[in-house]
Amino acid sequence: VQLVESGGGLVQPGGSLRLSCAGFGVTLDAYAIGWFRQAPGKEREWISCIGSRDDSRRYTDSVKGRFTISRDNAKNTVYLHMDSLKAEDTAVYYCATRQSFLVTTAQTHYRYWGQGTQVTSPA
Repeated sequence: VQLVESGGGLVQPGGSLRLSCAGFGVTLDAYAIGWFRQAPGKEREWISCIGSRDDSRRYTDSVKGRFTISRDNAKNTVYLHMDSLKAEDTAVYYCATRQSFLVTTAQTHYRYWGQGTQVTSPA
């Protein structure tokens, strides 16, 4: 099982990015997928997740209304579309999957992780 994130980069505050999480050796639409991030000097935090059977979505308060999680099952990919980016969104972003269709915010419940992609929005 391998997850590969892409789409990170440098974007001015107020700008947008779309992160991708592609699955290899795993069918992502069968499982819940989570997005997490780790800012410099901070612990990794959960930011969003999407379930499998009902496509339920959850967001942490700091990104609600600005970030959107979605799936493209034909491409075996999950996306995180980020609008109105702020300096405090600067972090390495990770996707992860767990062997369940149920969403959860708990990092320890996710088994497979990608390598991360850097998002930088300068102050």
